[in-house]
Order: sequence, then C-alpha cells, then structure tokens
Amino acid sequence: MDGPRVQWLQDGKRLHLNHGPIDLIVQAFGEPRECRLAYEQAIARFENILIELVEELPELRLPAFFLAPRSFAGPTARRMEAAVMPLAECFITPMAAVAGSVADEMLAALLAGRKLDRAYVNNGGDCALHIARGQSMGLAVAGTGNGMADRITIRAEDGVRGVATSGWRGRSFSLGIADAVTVLARTGAEADAAATLIANAVDLPGNPAIKRTPAQDLSPDTDLGARLVTQGVGTLALGEVARALGNGLAVAEDFRRRGLIAGSVLFLGGEARISGSVVLAAPNRNPREEVVHA
Repeated sequence: MDGPRVQWLQDGKRLHLNHGPIDLIVQAFGEPRECRLAYEQAIARFENILIELVEELPELRLPAFFLAPRSFAGPTARRMEAAVMPLAECFITPMAAVAGSVADEMLAALLAGRKLDRAYVNNGGDCALHIARGQSMGLAVAGTGNGMADRITIRAEDGVRGVATSGWRGRSFSLGIADAVTVLARTGAEADAAATLIANAVDLPGNPAIKRTPAQDLSPDTDLGARLVTQGVGTLALGEVARALGNGLAVAEDFRRRGLIAGSVLFLGGEARISGSVVLAAPNRNPREEVVHA
C-alpha cells in the first residue's frame, strides 16, 4: 500500500487526502491564517490515522455488545465503538461507523485551537461538519429525484454535525435494498452507524427479485462473514417498494425517538420516506451555493 498522499484539488480550495481506503475532501472557511494552520494540523494527523486503525482491525471487525463496551487504544477506534454501542441490540460491528469516525477524527484535528467559521471533512460521502454560531452549510443529498430537492441547509442551531449515506449501491456492503439512506446526527460516526442499520432494514426478505451473495465470498476479510449482502434488485411491485421503505422507516423513527439521530431520508425505486424535520421538498434557492456532497 502506498503511503499517505496530500494534494490540493484544481480549485485550490479543497484539500484531498488519500491513504488506502481512506479518501477525504477537506475544506475550511474563515481567516486565511486560521485556515492555513487548520490544514497543516489535518495533514499531520492524517499521517497515522490508517496505521492506528489497522493495528486494531481484528477487534474492530467483531460485533459490539450492548452494555459491554471494549477499550481501544486509538481515538478513531474509540469513536467507532461509542457510535455503535447504543445500536448493539442487533448485530453491528464498529466497522459500521469507520468512515464517519475517520471524518470526525480528522475534523477534530482541523479544529484544534483554531477559530473557523465553517469546515467539513467528507469521507466518500460520510461527513463531519463544523458550523460556528450564526453560520450554515448546504448539503447535496444522494438519491434525490421525483420531486425531492437535491440539497438541504444545516444551521448551527440544528445541532447536526454529521451526515452519512448508506445503501446497496454504495461502496460498502448492505443487507438491505435501499437505493440510499441519508442520516443526519450529532457526529459523523453516529450518522454512519445509524445509516447502515436503517439501510439494512429497508428490505423484503426472501423476495426472488433480490440477488444476494455471502459477504465473505466477495471479501474474505469482511466483518459480515457469511451474511447475505445485496448485489442486485430486480423489478419490484409498487406495494413491495412501500413495504420495504416502511420497514426501514420504522427503524429510523425508533432511532429518532431515542435521540440517536436528528432525521433521515430513505430512497427506493423512485419513492422516498422522511423521518424527522429533514425538509427536502423545497426548490433550490441558490444553485451556486457551495455544498458538501453527502
């Protein structure tokens, strides 16, 4: 594996950090000196973050157990465990929160001792956000269409600092059939873990239109073992789409009532369901606004 790579994107505003499976876009807004120091801090932290995770990977691939948290040495691993613990009444491993936890850890490094108006770390669509008082940030949401707007605005007072998207079409395996599930939460790690489980719940067990394969046949080192992951979804009847979305929505509403997420939106087969006060139906007011793509 090549070592960490650091480069600026063509616009000269966004920092691209890549090391193995970690692929980050980082941007800070504020006074130039504060931004410059923040970027330097982020680059320094990025040097070791993957190495730390690899050292604890065997344990991170094991299921979490409700009321039995484990002790991890690295801060990113600890974030992962903390994010999945409240959800561990069903099968989940800390790997369900890895992308969001890396984003959170990198954002913490970016912000340490700095005064920034806004900042984000985007890890393949799973994002950690910093929004100072009086500020807001636009998010472009995957899976929109059919009358849904393609962006939302997060204000500082909303308390949302993490956004993550999961689904069978994404870069990670899914047990469900959601085209996409986007979750807003207090941290990137919490959003990532919740999006994974909600997307898993958007499902029609036993439906012959769904192609599934044991995860370990696709990736021998996966934390999912022999569990069947979705590899294709054929034509579904209208009622079947509604039923699958309803299954996922029930889980999303439970998480929201328990205070684990702020809201979510679920997409499947041209239909969508919303949990919480996530407003996606309004038209875009400012198409040129800089947005984070979740």
